[in-house]
Amino acid sequence: MSVVEHIQEFRRRLLISLAGILVGTILAFIWYQTSLWGTPSLGQILREPYCSLPPEARASFSASETDDCRLLATGPFDPFMLRLKVSGLVGLVLASPVWLSQIWGFITPGLMKNERRWTFIFVSIAVLLFVAGAVLAYFVVAFGLDFLLTIGDEASMAALTGERYFNFLLSLLLIFGVSFEVPLIIIMLNVVGILQYEAIKDKRRMIIMILFVFAAFMTPGQDPFSMLVLALSLTLLVEIAIQFCRINDKRRDRQRPEWLDADDLSASPLDDAPGGTGAPQPVEPPAPVDVDRGDNRTSTRFTHGGSAFDDVL
Repeated sequence: MSVVEHIQEFRRRLLISLAGILVGTILAFIWYQTSLWGTPSLGQILREPYCSLPPEARASFSASETDDCRLLATGPFDPFMLRLKVSGLVGLVLASPVWLSQIWGFITPGLMKNERRWTFIFVSIAVLLFVAGAVLAYFVVAFGLDFLLTIGDEASMAALTGERYFNFLLSLLLIFGVSFEVPLIIIMLNVVGILQYEAIKDKRRMIIMILFVFAAFMTPGQDPFSMLVLALSLTLLVEIAIQFCRINDKRRDRQRPEWLDADDLSASPLDDAPGGTGAPQPVEPPAPVDVDRGDNRTSTRFTHGGSAFDDVL
């Protein structure tokens, strides 16, 4: 394909991806306050960690005695903009099969068969890890809010706005999802031969300390529970990645020929195995030598292995 054809192909796939995201956003906008196919509304699902807190930890804006779980809006456009923002992010997730398939279709023609297989495997694992991290963060939010909102409840009561709450929730989901990609990066570096098991096997203490520091700085609420869950989860996943590096390096060493490890300036050892280049060969028995002397010349006839050679001096 020419450059123009590549640009046209890219534009076509980009438009398809944007159309899929637009449809997903519209669907999420409707789902925000409407139950679809028997599932709770999107707003109810996202408010569940906040609503699971005890009533005394939440400010009530209703005069009724029923348990009221609502977030505060301080501006006339806040509810609409918040709904649009959440719908856009959820629509991006709902349309992920569409834009991921378009990205895959655009890069596949330039890959070899083996590269396509590895790329598909890594992309699938990346999606699963991101979803696993986001789901874990969803269940962690309630514990983090419980710590943050009840730490000073004797003197004050928290009244969260929708913007602050959803920013906290979506930031935690994003941080957990992206952080769960760290083990996959380690595995990818090992597969391409950049990172070896020998280089990281003795550095576990340093890696664990870096993960805890990373979790302390990256968790948006700075609560100890979220930090601890993120750090322990990353430690477990990184250890799994290190064990993969160990197994992969062993498999690679078994398949690696010895002559690849030889110095560039030295000769590689010969293969002494039966049938190899340096294997010993059977020596044929000696044959008699006939010498004929004539006038001013000597003719020597050598016989070796059934072949005759004449040397005339």
